[in-house]
Amino acid sequence: MIGASLFVGSRVQLLLQTLFDITLLRRGPEDVPHSWLVFTLCIGLWFAALLGTALTLENFDTMDAGIAIGSATLGALCYVFLVAIKGLGARLLQTLSALIGCGALISFAMLAVLVLMTPFLGQNIANIGAFLLLVWSVPVKGHIIARAINWHWYAGIVIALSIFLLQLAFTQTMTPRS
Repeated sequence: MIGASLFVGSRVQLLLQTLFDITLLRRGPEDVPHSWLVFTLCIGLWFAALLGTALTLENFDTMDAGIAIGSATLGALCYVFLVAIKGLGARLLQTLSALIGCGALISFAMLAVLVLMTPFLGQNIANIGAFLLLVWSVPVKGHIIARAINWHWYAGIVIALSIFLLQLAFTQTMTPRS
């Protein structure tokens, strides 16, 4: 029993290290195992980041969580469409796992910046730090999609930026005016 849990723990640690390396542009989605279990773990990781945000930030409510889920789904569908029209469906599971898993790591980092920086540097500086991490997600996702569809990195950046702007427009449209 202990040996099995150590094996699972080391596999999860290896997955997190792979996602971290992809987030730093050292590896690509092809390094993520082609597995529904890995995909499910990445989704769980993303939802854990969302739950952590909802529980930690007082101005983040269920409406915001719903909008975040809708925006993430919209982005994922765009990436699915691109991989599918390129005829590379065999790469889809790894690509989505990488996109969702790296998005989760960036979300955790944004939450950490907001929680840890706000008491010392103030809300405005913490928001800038979180925003810079959000901006970093564009080249990360561009890197992932470029490797997934065998296009140049710059094309991946343009794709990721376009999808990011679409998600931003969706979020702005769905967010109620106060």
